Amino acid sequence: MDIGQYLRRLGYEGPWEPTLETLRGLHLRHLESVPFENLDIHSRRPIVLDEAAFFDKVVRNHRGGFCYELNGLFAALLRALGFQVTYLSGRVSPDGIHPSGPEFDHLLLEVTLNGFWLVDVGFGEGFVEPLPLEPGRWDSGGVRFLLERLEDDWWLSREGPDDARKLLYVFSRVPRRLEEFSEMCRYHQTSPDSFFLKSTLCTRKTPTGRVTVSGHRLIVTEQGQRTERTLESAEELERALREHFGIPHGALVPAVAP
Repeated sequence: MDIGQYLRRLGYEGPWEPTLETLRGLHLRHLESVPFENLDIHSRRPIVLDEAAFFDKVVRNHRGGFCYELNGLFAALLRALGFQVTYLSGRVSPDGIHPSGPEFDHLLLEVTLNGFWLVDVGFGEGFVEPLPLEPGRWDSGGVRFLLERLEDDWWLSREGPDDARKLLYVFSRVPRRLEEFSEMCRYHQTSPDSFFLKSTLCTRKTPTGRVTVSGHRLIVTEQGQRTERTLESAEELERALREHFGIPHGALVPAVAP
């Protein structure tokens, strides 16, 4: 783990001590610097659960990834800085209502630091700063999140106008090992039922909103105002990935013959 290189990738210039201030700063910079993306899945480049591979891809090659990669790598950085980190397994809600996702569907983190904190830089449009891991409503980035405990499960929901509620995922606080997520990591890369095989996706938070490439659509939200346009060619798609995310040329070139 080259901490300095990782922090330069994030554009982080704050303190390194394992404090809540550091954790919050790193969490925010990660979301604004490293995209949530599935380009390797569509390019048929196998993703394996290996911290060195995560580092090469995200830090050295200026790429993003999905939850196993992003939270797996972020956990390694936090541990290198002296934080106490635990892997947790989440079950993503497919419809925003029911907790019917499979175990190990999502990798998220628990950080012990004068209490317990929920940490997640690998969910796309999730919370911006770590959430206290206790039941309640918590504001993060102008959005309210509801954390509920139902027996051994914790439910994380995002609340909207008129008390509308969308269940994001359900998780337990049972400590997990990275290798336990291997089967679901393969599933998301190969199963025809996998959400990640339906379309290419690359998205990151910005200081004023969010920028997303979904398929051949470029979607930019700034100060609550959304604009969308179609990317008419492969060259235009590559240009959008490079300009908005720093994704190098060739990320969508298949690694093997179909």
